[in-house]
Amino acid sequence: MRRLLPEGRVSTESSVLEAHSRDQGPVLMPVLPRAVVWAESAGEVQTLLRWAQENATPIVARGAGTGVSGGAHATPGCVVLSLERMNRILELRATDELAVVEPGVLNAELNIAAAAHGLMYAPDPASHRISTLGGNVATNAGGLRCAKYGVTRDSVLALDVVLADGTLIHTGHETFKGVAGYDLTSLFVGSEGTLGIVVGITVRLKYLPVEVRTLAAFFPDFQTAAAGVLAVGRARVQPAIMELLDGSTLKVLDDVHGSNLRARGAALLLIQTDGFGADAEAAVVHQVLTALGADVSAEGGPEAERLLDLRRNSRGDEVDDEFRVGEDVAVPRSQLVNYVAELERISAAHTVLLKVVAHAGDGNLHPTFWIPVSEGPSGMGRLDAALDESVRVALKFGGTITGEHGVGQYKLRWLAWEQTEPVLELQRRIKDLFDPQGILNPGKAIPPRIQRG
Repeated sequence: MRRLLPEGRVSTESSVLEAHSRDQGPVLMPVLPRAVVWAESAGEVQTLLRWAQENATPIVARGAGTGVSGGAHATPGCVVLSLERMNRILELRATDELAVVEPGVLNAELNIAAAAHGLMYAPDPASHRISTLGGNVATNAGGLRCAKYGVTRDSVLALDVVLADGTLIHTGHETFKGVAGYDLTSLFVGSEGTLGIVVGITVRLKYLPVEVRTLAAFFPDFQTAAAGVLAVGRARVQPAIMELLDGSTLKVLDDVHGSNLRARGAALLLIQTDGFGADAEAAVVHQVLTALGADVSAEGGPEAERLLDLRRNSRGDEVDDEFRVGEDVAVPRSQLVNYVAELERISAAHTVLLKVVAHAGDGNLHPTFWIPVSEGPSGMGRLDAALDESVRVALKFGGTITGEHGVGQYKLRWLAWEQTEPVLELQRRIKDLFDPQGILNPGKAIPPRIQRG
């Protein structure tokens, strides 16, 4: 690889290998890669994949490593391909309301560039300041605004992708409408680097709202707050942001950031309306939630931004005296209240602590179960049992095992609970077609075939 690529692109230093060996997801099998490669062009990605094909070497692509499902964990014998240096905004065509970017561009950087033209890139994962567009595409990331504006797939128009044999292809179109051929663009979005390496992304931009209004509604209990989500929907208001935080989450935020959220209520529904109708929509939301017993206040300026920042940090800081496991399930909004009640039951049944945040506008919940480290292996067993049950209950309610974080490595054990074997086999056959040698991010996104002796 050093002979094939420019100087400074390849490293085998132990500290570099360690730093690039995982993302932020749970590690099931710690592995160091054989090498780390930083590509700076599509041509260099092609060169690496041709080499990998010839040498039967697995390639694990990564951006900023902010994923939480193990999709960028190193696998045995692999080379980690970092795309963080491919970080240019190649075009920003305001009249056409689109941008063409390399995969290493940070989500927030694109939004800063777009804002100068009165535009925005709508998908905004909580990690938007540090996550890359390539990583967002790989997992079909969502975010706070996706209740109104959709997830990453809804904003991707076209992709440049290097296939496993080094072939560079272009999928999609630069128009908002286009139905020529199969929708390969959507197939690659969310494929977690298992079908090809995305080296160019054409995204649709939206108009930057002329007005934004933020409401903080504090409730006496979490289930009533969840009912508030449905009440807003029945009022036929479509907020841009509708985030739900339970009392345990509010307390953690208070402890870490010095806020006083928990003193204001046992649950927070944070809502933002936008556009020319922002005031009118906010007024309806205020009336609806007040009728449910919420203490609703209009938050503006720095305080509104502070509340949104607290929500983006609501997973909490890592601490040494707790074991935590968290999830990313989604349920139909009609089941939101029932599922929240089930989470509280599961927490009590398994004697584990619980906190919940949710993208309530689209039914995507992030429950976290935890125990003190002092409880040891028995506590870990209860954590795993609670997590498994929370996933099974979500599926029982018509939900899914992952709303936005991807399957990665960590959630493979649950995928067969949601999808039938014929559906899984069809996906394996698609993987075989794009990657016959299985060198692209092996052991991620779809479970391998069961080998029968």
